[in-house]
Amino acid sequence: MRVVVISDIHANLHALEAVLGAIDRDPPDEIWCLGDLVGYGPRPNEAVDEVRRRAKVCLVGNHDLGVIGALEIDEFAPDAAVAAQWTQTVLLDEHRVFLESLSPEAKLEGAELYHGSPRDPVWEYVISEETARDALEATLAPIVLVGHSHVALAVGLSGSTLSGELAPDGMEVALDEARWLLNPGSVGQPRDGDPRAAWLELDLDQAKALFHREAYDIARTQEELRERELPEALAERLAHGV
Repeated sequence: MRVVVISDIHANLHALEAVLGAIDRDPPDEIWCLGDLVGYGPRPNEAVDEVRRRAKVCLVGNHDLGVIGALEIDEFAPDAAVAAQWTQTVLLDEHRVFLESLSPEAKLEGAELYHGSPRDPVWEYVISEETARDALEATLAPIVLVGHSHVALAVGLSGSTLSGELAPDGMEVALDEARWLLNPGSVGQPRDGDPRAAWLELDLDQAKALFHREAYDIARTQEELRERELPEALAERLAHGV
C-alpha cells in the first residue's frame, strides 16, 4: 500500500493544490493528514474542503481547535491569534462541524499518528533528540507520524540507538532498518528553511519513505493574506520557509 502523508496546510490553498497535483501524477492508495488545516492562511474553507474530500484519515491540530473554540485563542502567539479570530468569522458551518469531528491522534495498522506527540497530541513539538526518543519509547508501531513543528524530520530507533536528521527533498528512508518517527513537514508554512510545500510518501509494501517538496506561487498566497489584512509577518515568512 502506498500512502501520502500531509500536515499543517494552514489554509494555504495554492501550496495544497501544488501538493495534490504532484500526488495525482501517481495516485496513492490513501492520503493521511496530521492536522492544522486552518490558521495563519487566507483560504480556510477551500483547504478544509479539499482535505475533507481527499484524506482517508485526518487529525485535528491546535490551530483547528483554536478556531472551533476548543482551545482558548489567548494561548496562541499574537499573529496566530489574529488569524484564528479572522478564520472564525469566515469558516463555513459544515467545515466547522468537520473539524469538530476529528481527533488529534489515530492508531492504524503499522502506524501511530499524532498532530503533536504521543505524550501531548495537541501541543508538544518533537524537535529534539529527547522528545523524539520519548515519542518512540511511548509507542509500539513501527512508524510514528507527527506534524506540528513544520519541520520535515526522520528519526530512527534501533535497539537503544537513536539517529536522525532533517529530511530534505528527495531523502529516502528504509523503513525496515529501525522504528521510525517521521514528520512530513508543512504544506502551507514550512519552517525548515525551504519555502516549498512539503509532503511524505510511504510505500508500506516496499518498506520505504520518500520526502518531497513542491514549488508553488507564494506571491499569490502573500497577496491574499494582505487583501484580508492579516499580519504582514505571516506573508513575509512564506518566502523564507521560517
